[in-house]
This record gives sequence, structure tokens and C-alpha cells, in this order.
Amino acid sequence: MNYYREDIAKQFVLPERQSKIDTLLRQDGQAYCICRSSDSSRFMIACDACEEWYHGDCIKISEKDAKLIKQYFCIGCRREDPTLQTKWRTKRERDEYGSHSEDRKFKKHKERHDPDRNRSKDEKFKSKGDKKTKKCGECMGCYRTEDCGRCDVCVRKAKHGSSKNKERCKQRICVNALGGSTRRKRKDSNSDHEQTYNEHLKTDYPRQCYGPKCVKSARYGSKYCNDQCGMNLAKTRILQVLPQRLQEWALSPSLAEDKNIKALDQVRKQQLDVRHILQELDKRHREIDYLVSRAKNVMIDPQWENDVEKDEESSMYCVTCGHEIHSKTAIKHMEKCFNKYESQASFGSVFKTRIEGNNMFCDFFNSVNRTYCKRLRVLCPEHCKDPKINESDVCGCPLVTNVFSPTGEFCRAPKKSCTKHYVWEKLRRAEIDLERVRQWLKLDELLDKERQIRASMANRAGVLALMLHSTYNHELMERISKAQDQQAIQREMENARQKIKA
Repeated sequence: MNYYREDIAKQFVLPERQSKIDTLLRQDGQAYCICRSSDSSRFMIACDACEEWYHGDCIKISEKDAKLIKQYFCIGCRREDPTLQTKWRTKRERDEYGSHSEDRKFKKHKERHDPDRNRSKDEKFKSKGDKKTKKCGECMGCYRTEDCGRCDVCVRKAKHGSSKNKERCKQRICVNALGGSTRRKRKDSNSDHEQTYNEHLKTDYPRQCYGPKCVKSARYGSKYCNDQCGMNLAKTRILQVLPQRLQEWALSPSLAEDKNIKALDQVRKQQLDVRHILQELDKRHREIDYLVSRAKNVMIDPQWENDVEKDEESSMYCVTCGHEIHSKTAIKHMEKCFNKYESQASFGSVFKTRIEGNNMFCDFFNSVNRTYCKRLRVLCPEHCKDPKINESDVCGCPLVTNVFSPTGEFCRAPKKSCTKHYVWEKLRRAEIDLERVRQWLKLDELLDKERQIRASMANRAGVLALMLHSTYNHELMERISKAQDQQAIQREMENARQKIKA
């Protein structure tokens, strides 16, 4: 028997029950519980007032339910002192012991053994009313003397004349009542009682329309009798506020506006520079066309072989394929080798180039991949083949001295045999076209930058910005008032002069 008593004591080791546990361990052969037996092999619970032990099955309290009890008082003690009531653990303390299913059992058991269940509704409502009347005297709810007229309780009062259970306005309820234990309940998203933005406009009595010079009553849930009244009011407000805001904007300097103007001037200068460069490139392209046309009208110089420098027998390696080649044919070999490997790769896009004037891209349509070739036309070895060279064609490459100084003459050697100026026309045209592409990309970036600056300048002084954002500048308002006074004085003087003349 002592073994069972020790087990029971270990299960319920609490500081406030230590004296009762000691009493239980000292008892030997005593009778207890309402059954007045000495059996301690079953679950037992002690009264916190008389320290008498009771079997759980005799008083209909299970071992699980006992874990949820904080203070237990037997029936005899409660008869002698009605203020003694069994105290149950809070929800936070209950969560430490069991799951949600045990909480449901706890609620059912509490309702079954609740000593207040036989009390009348009036007594219960009276006790609730006493709790509601408690006030801290510090929050705003304690100081309010009038209802708000917008909460659910006030709306019910307005409709039905009184609310259920004499509820008070939500704005007049003490926030710190009951020691601050009450918390605001989270509003249910599906609740029908949730107040909307125009809830205060849904009244049974008629209201005046807010429209200018309108004498009609407003619609239910609206400030206006129709949409046109709302538009008229908005127009009136804009006409009253906007002119003054525009005057303030014109008189007050804006640092951001000045910065944008300077940035816009700089962008325009850069755009002009880019356009000048493009014009220079077009001029160089026309010069090459003139040189080629001039070379076609000239015969081959019969003494061109004497002008050819006699190179020593030397060889070099191709940078593309790595084969050893003669120095005279090195340029020609490297050009062919590069074209061979370049034709194996593809540079395509699904969009066709749309450039006004001279289109320098290949734009050959590949029906298999459904793409357009984006190589430069003069460098595309796959789709743009070099024209055939006749025996009578002259090289035509312009001659220079000191590397950069043009002499005005051009090479009159046969184009097939001139290894010194091999494909000079193709290389120069490719250089010009590459520079054009760079300048076009730069011009596109500058146009995008100008577009952004203009958008920021347009949005800064917009109607919405002027109506919503405004800072009261005292110095500026003094200037405006003085200007208005001067205008009024001038008008009076003009009126006086006209009267004198009349």
C-alpha cells in the first residue's frame, strides 16, 4: 500500500500539495473518500481545503482531468463556504499537458461538473455585467461619454433602438479592464458584421448631396446623388487649388529641375557629336566609292612589275590553321582560311534589320532556322561572295607617304596580282560599318537617357503631384500676396482714372 501511495505522490508533486502528500504517506489503514475505505491502489485526488483524499471514480474525475485542475475543493467544503470553487488551468497551461482532443474533453467535463450550471441566467448576466463595468480610468475608453455611431453596436442601436444584452459602444469599452487580460479578437474575413469603408453612409434618414449647388439627397451608401455631382465637385476643387499651386511652382526654384535641364543639354550635345561622326563615316564611304569608280576608268601601268619590292624568301605560319605559308601569299591565305572557318558558324536573329538608307547587314533569311543573318554584308563569307576580278581591273588603293599623308595617287597594279593591297576595299568598308554600329548603339543609349529625363520632368509638375504634394513656403506666399495686392491697387487706380475722365 505504501508503494501505491508513493507512486501517487510522485505523479502530483507540487509545492502547494507537499503537506497533503506528507499526510498521505503517514496514513496507514485510515478510511477516506466518500466510500470510507482504506484502498489507496486507485487514482486519488485531495481537497485543497480539508486535505481529505478522494477516489477519482467516486467523484467522477479521471486522472487526465485531474492534470487540468489547479485547485480542487470537495463537496463538503463548498457547502460550508460557497466562495470556494474548483479552479482549472488556463489554456496556456493546458497546452503543456495535452492535445486539442484533450481540450475538448476538458470543456465537456467542466460543463458537466460546473457548480454554476444550476444558477439562473439573471445571476450569470449580473456577474458578467459586474465584470464589464470595471474600468482602469486611464485609457480613452474610460473617458468617452458619447457613442461613436459607426461600430456594430451603434449601428444595431440605430436600427433596432437597443442592442442585445445592453452592449456598450466598442469605443467606450475599457482596454485595460480585468488586468489587461482581455485581447482584441481577430476579425473573421467571412464575417458579415465587418464594417466597410462606406458603412457610415448607409443610413435610413436622407443626407444632403455633397455636389456643388445640388439640393438633392445623396444615394444610399454614397456622398452624392449621382456620379456627375462627384465629378463636378472634383473639377471645382481642382480649379480652386491648381492655379495657386502652379503659381507656387513657377516662383519656387527646383534643384531637381535644374539638374535635369543640364543633363538634357549634355545629352543633346552628345547626340549631335554622334550624328557628326555618322556624317563623317558616310563621307568616307562616298570617298571609297569615288576611288573605286576612278580606278575602273584607268588602265594598268605597264611598269608595275618594276615597282614591286623584291622580298627575300621568307615564310610564316597562319594564325587560323597553323600551316607554314610564304610571306607574299600570307594575307591572301589568311583571308581565305578565315572565311572558311567563319562560314561554319551562324549569327542569326528572328528580326529583320530595319534601317533607313544603306543597310550594311547581310539579312539573308535561313528557312531552316527561320532567322536572318546578322553579319556585316562586306564580311559575310557565307551569303555575300566577293565579285569576280577581271584581268584588266586595277587595284585602285590610294597611296600614302609617312604612313598617314595621302599623295593623291593610287595603285595601278593588276588587282589579281597586287598582294600588297589585297582586298583593301573590303577591309575599309568593314571598318566604316563597324564604327557605324558603335555610333548607332551609342545614339540609342542617349535617346533612351533623354526619354527618361523628359519623363521625370513631366511627372514632377503633373496635376496629381501638384494637388497632393505641396509645402507651405512662407516667403513665397508673401511674394504672391504682395503681387496680388499690387494688382488690386493698380486696378483701383485705373478705375479711379476712368471715373475722372468720365
